[in-house]
Amino acid sequence: MFQRLLRLAFATLSCFVLPVFAAPYLPASDSQVLERLPISPANPVFRELRALRTELASRPADAEVASKLAGRYFDLAMAEGDPRYIGYAEAALRPWMSSASIPPDLHIIRGQLRQYRHDFGGALGDFAAALAKDPSSTGARAWRAAIFMVQARYDDARSECVALAQHATELFYTGCLSYVEATTGRTRSAYDSLAAILRKNPRASASSKLWNLTRLAEMAHRLGEPATAEKHFRDALSLGVDDNFLLAAFADFLLEENRPAEVVALLKDRTRSDTLLLRLALAEAALKLPTAPKRIQALEDRFAEAGLRKEQLHLQEEARFRLQLKQDPSAALKLASENWKAQREPRDAGILLSAALAARDRAAAQPAIDWLEQSGFEDKRLRRDADALKALAK
Repeated sequence: MFQRLLRLAFATLSCFVLPVFAAPYLPASDSQVLERLPISPANPVFRELRALRTELASRPADAEVASKLAGRYFDLAMAEGDPRYIGYAEAALRPWMSSASIPPDLHIIRGQLRQYRHDFGGALGDFAAALAKDPSSTGARAWRAAIFMVQARYDDARSECVALAQHATELFYTGCLSYVEATTGRTRSAYDSLAAILRKNPRASASSKLWNLTRLAEMAHRLGEPATAEKHFRDALSLGVDDNFLLAAFADFLLEENRPAEVVALLKDRTRSDTLLLRLALAEAALKLPTAPKRIQALEDRFAEAGLRKEQLHLQEEARFRLQLKQDPSAALKLASENWKAQREPRDAGILLSAALAARDRAAAQPAIDWLEQSGFEDKRLRRDADALKALAK
C-alpha cells in the first residue's frame, strides 16, 4: 500500500502529464451512455466501479464511498493514461471539491486531483491538512515530496522523505530518498542503496517492485549501463502491472537506444494515452511507417483541442512534438520555456535545452543550464547540450 502511493505520486508528477477536460461533465441521468471504455462487464474493475457508483448514488453524502470511487478512477487514469477518469473522479467528489472540513482521505484524493491540474499550491495545502489531521499519513508525505521534486525544491523533498521513516517501511523510505539523491548528483550511491534494499525485500508487492525497478532502470541508464537498465525495465514489465509511466519510460529508453521497432511493438495498442501516442509517433516516424502521418495528425488535433480549452497541462509533451516531429524549434522553445515556469524536473530541463540548442538561443536555456549546475544532476546528454549552448556565446 505504501509503495503504491509513492509510485503514483512520483509517476504522476514525472512529467508525463496528460491533457484533461476543463471541468467534469455531469450526465443528465444515470442511464445516459457517455462512451464505452475499454473495461468489459466481466472485468473485476468494472464490477467494483459499478458497485461503488451504486453505493454512492444511494448515499451521496458518504465521503468514504466517494473517496474510494474517486481513488479508483484516479488509479485507472495513472495505469491507462486515459484522462477521462480524472473527470469522473472529480464528479464523484463534487460536493467536497471546495469544502474545508473533510476527512484526511478526502484531502489526499482531492490533492491528487489538484496536482494533476497543476494546482500545486492547492494540492500542497490539501496534503498539509491531511497531515495535520493524521501525522502518520505516508500518502500525504509522499505526494508532498513528489511536488517538491517537480518544483526543484530538493531540501524540502528530502525532509519529507526523512519524515517518512517514522511511519513507513524501510523500502518505502529508501525509495523516496534515493529519488532525491539520484537527482542531486549522487546517482551511483542512490542506485546502490535502492538496489540493496530491494534485494532485502523479495516479498514486496508487485506495485512496490515496479516503482523501484523503474527508478533503478533510469539511474542505470544515466550511469551508462544500458544492459542493466533494460533488465530492470523488463523485470518491471514482467510483473504484469498496467502502468502508463513505466511504458513511457521504457519507450524513451528504447528510442534513445535507437530501437524504434520495439517501441512500435510495445505501444501500438496504447493510443488512448497522449504520452504513449507521442512515443509511438516518434518511433513510427523514425521507421518511416505509413501510419506515422496519422499519429502525428492525431497528436496535432489533441493539442489543438487542449489549446481551445486553454489548458497548459501538456506543454513539455507538445514541445517535444513540435521539436522532433514538426521540426519547429521556435514553437518548441516557447512551449518548453513556459513549461519550465511550473515544472522543473530533468525531462523538463532536457526539452528546454534541446529546443534552445535547435533554435540557437542560449539565453532561453539559461534557467535549465543553471538548474543543471545547481542540482548536480548527472546525465551525459543534458550536459552535452548545455556545453554546446555555452559554446554559442564564444
